[in-house]
Amino acid sequence: MGSSSRIKDLTSKGDFDMSDLTGFQMVPDYYAENVFSFKAMKNYLSPKAYKSLTETIKKAGKLDPSIADEVADAMKIWAISKGATHFTHWFQPLTGATAEKHDSFIKPDGEGSVVLEFSGEALIQGEPDASSFPSGGLRPTFEARGYTGWDPTSPAFIKEGVKGSTLCIPTYFVGWNGEALDKKTPLLRSMKALSKQIDRLAKVLNIKATIPSYATLGGEQEYFLIDREFYYRRIDIIQTGRTLFGKEPAKHQQMADHYFGAIKTRVIAFMEDLDKEMWRLGAPVTTRHNEVSPGQYEVAPIFENQNLGVDHNMLCMEVMQKVAERHGLACLLHEKPFAGVNGSGKHNNWSVSGPDGKNWLSPGESPHENERFLVMVAAIIKAVDEYADLLRMTIASAGNDHRLGSHEAPPAIVSVYLGEQLTDIFEQIEKGSSTRSSKQGGTLELGVDSLPPLPRHASDRNRTSPFAFTGAKFEFRAVGSGASLSGPNIAINTIVAEAVSSICDELEKVGKDKKTLNKAVQKVLQDIIKKHKKVIFNGDNYTEAWVKEAKKRGLPNLKTTPEALAVMQEARIVKLFEKHRVLSKKELESRYGVYSEIYQTIIKYEADLSVEMARTLIIPVALEYSSNLAETIKSVEGVSKTKSTESRGILKEVSSLTEKAIGAAAKLEKAAVGSSTSKVKSSMADLRKTVDALEGLVPAEIWPLPSYAEMLFIS
Repeated sequence: MGSSSRIKDLTSKGDFDMSDLTGFQMVPDYYAENVFSFKAMKNYLSPKAYKSLTETIKKAGKLDPSIADEVADAMKIWAISKGATHFTHWFQPLTGATAEKHDSFIKPDGEGSVVLEFSGEALIQGEPDASSFPSGGLRPTFEARGYTGWDPTSPAFIKEGVKGSTLCIPTYFVGWNGEALDKKTPLLRSMKALSKQIDRLAKVLNIKATIPSYATLGGEQEYFLIDREFYYRRIDIIQTGRTLFGKEPAKHQQMADHYFGAIKTRVIAFMEDLDKEMWRLGAPVTTRHNEVSPGQYEVAPIFENQNLGVDHNMLCMEVMQKVAERHGLACLLHEKPFAGVNGSGKHNNWSVSGPDGKNWLSPGESPHENERFLVMVAAIIKAVDEYADLLRMTIASAGNDHRLGSHEAPPAIVSVYLGEQLTDIFEQIEKGSSTRSSKQGGTLELGVDSLPPLPRHASDRNRTSPFAFTGAKFEFRAVGSGASLSGPNIAINTIVAEAVSSICDELEKVGKDKKTLNKAVQKVLQDIIKKHKKVIFNGDNYTEAWVKEAKKRGLPNLKTTPEALAVMQEARIVKLFEKHRVLSKKELESRYGVYSEIYQTIIKYEADLSVEMARTLIIPVALEYSSNLAETIKSVEGVSKTKSTESRGILKEVSSLTEKAIGAAAKLEKAAVGSSTSKVKSSMADLRKTVDALEGLVPAEIWPLPSYAEMLFIS
């Protein structure tokens, strides 16, 4: 179908029909209605069981086995009231997606009917076949046993189907010997490691502990929406998530008129639907807006417990795609679905809630709290400098390689942005007893003679920085749109735990005398800044000047996924994860194998599909157009008795590009068999360049693929 026919078909649909949006509910009336929340637990459990379970959740402890059956039965009754007929252990294998196997509640009663049952044993542990999930050689495929175990700190929820519902129980996934086969297990381990060191630091700094400390997360999610008719006509998007071919349109994001612009009726209907579905699942999504590129948008939540934040983001990606389908749209979560325009990422907003119940990355109301704040920031500077390559590894993927450093995402060089005022404070700390004031903003007293005043809310933001302090949190901006947030947070938790541990080692030597401790804190801060200030950069991370400067500073620049993944094999990384009991050497080796294979597989099937599309869609159309153009020129010249020089020039260009496309496809096919991934990617780029040039010459009516202009602007 030609371009104008496609446009006619789509625009004739008119705006999204909102006639079915009848009735109105206040958000608190339905918020978390599909979650087995504390409120639901209280209604379905005995007071004793309720108290025990809530204590388990709040303290991230183990479930009392004596209440397991009561909890399971209560959960079943609640789920059945929501229309559930099945339950599933919902887990996150190394594929990067979620997984589930549904079992019904029914059990034959021996009298020709059934009863509905759900035991504590079925709640706490499941046994899905582990042989087909990637393990990176952690276990042979003929050994299939794997276990899913209930994670009570992430509440069970209802997933609604077309004619029924399923009770989903968030779980971890491990092998026969307890090896982590998933992304949740090491996340929980890393959260425990961080909590242990934060609680230790609180004790050193004489901060009273009232609750367990924990990491918090707010994950911003960028995505594209295109009309579903276009999606069905783009086999490359269906199979790879991105366009393998596509000519850049004359107008795209140059005017910056889409960013934060008025939201189209059809899109806002999708957003409203998405918000409601996520609120019903207890996910605190709060922000929605147009992003930089036409057709690109963002949704963001309020901060919550890190484990729950990761689960909610995984759910959000699934719900987004289902809601989009209901609205006749397709939601694209690839990091770079369209070449030449802004790609999509996640902004991983990370912070720590201390054992005093306060955000430890927020300056406080007392000198003691501000001292704690500076120690935490210093620990993060130290952590990022020492393990910048590890952070880079956590966001490495075939998709993100297209995005990083492309003036839409930070480069592969990981640095820290503090802002002018906070940087000024640390510069004063480094110099010792400086007493000059901070550059801007109100000040917070520190209560330590040798520390300067601390600015309050006087920091700008730097959208080019990969790891930026943005007020009460650090924002890791380089995560890919379709990625799980587990990996980056596992690394951040672990490296910060290591840095805090090192600081505690020093401070614990001096005792608790206030004056002596203050001097020790000053020295620790000075030492960290002197040694690790090279990772601080407040300028434009997109410039070539920064790339050169970073090299001078000795900062790693791992430009490709294979380079980044190799970090996992280094002895110091193994030592780090084993020290904090987050991942064993064997588990790290397995992940290296899995992620390397995923990367290579993606490159291979993208190359194969590029060849197939070129040969079965693009080249036949180009040949047919060349033939028709030649016949037309011949007829015109026969009538006019003059040579059509310009027309012949077009024919020559089309024919030449068609021949180049045929040759480039053959070259790519050959490269895809055993060649290095860099050569395959180079050959893919050559074929794409030729095909995209053809798109600019072949009439839109016969071009076989929806264009960028259509997909980005018609929704």
